[in-house]
Amino acid sequence: MTSHTDYNGRVKVGGGPQVRELAHLTITKVAVDEQMSNNAYLLRCSDTGDQVLIDAAAEPDTLLPLVGDGGLASVVTTHQHWDHHRALADVVAATGAEVVAGGPDADAITEQTGVEVGRRVGDGDTVAVGSCRLEVIRVTGHTPGSICLLYRDPEGHGHLFTGDSLFPGGVGNTFGDSAAFATLVDDVETKLFGALPDDTWFYPGHGDDSTLGAERPHLAEWRERGW
Repeated sequence: MTSHTDYNGRVKVGGGPQVRELAHLTITKVAVDEQMSNNAYLLRCSDTGDQVLIDAAAEPDTLLPLVGDGGLASVVTTHQHWDHHRALADVVAATGAEVVAGGPDADAITEQTGVEVGRRVGDGDTVAVGSCRLEVIRVTGHTPGSICLLYRDPEGHGHLFTGDSLFPGGVGNTFGDSAAFATLVDDVETKLFGALPDDTWFYPGHGDDSTLGAERPHLAEWRERGW
């Protein structure tokens, strides 16, 4: 495992997790499923030991050992697409964690997984990780109820979990739907880039991390190319 100083956000399926230790929160990133290479993030409050998982994407045999015997308060599913919740039923069955998702995506998640979404969230809501708080930011376009989660480190920069709404190099796929793309790029520009500073580190649903500052110069280019 890596320490805070050598964390770079690069993980591979089967290659083990990377761990970033902040003052009050530990972030463990792991990639699962060879086909889709989804990222899952286990957050642990250093003060209380409480844990939250972002996207039980696949491979419960990989995710549950990370959770260990410390329990799991909740699983946040960033959006309704199948590749982000294939392990949800198994993780919830093993831990009893509450399922949290964006309101407009909740019914689809339940239909696909058989797991009830216990808490439907939107803009302005928070998700507790012990004494830490994740702010919910709804970003519409990739799906109707996609959410991002922001942790404002009181002793450092922000940490933003973006699901499939924002990646290094562009916004998420809107599958040729120009109206959905316009909504997505508007929300990303306004709610993320327009509200948060350049040193905000973001963690996407697939692939490597980046910062808002590294991506900000390309916003107009993304809008122009239409994806």
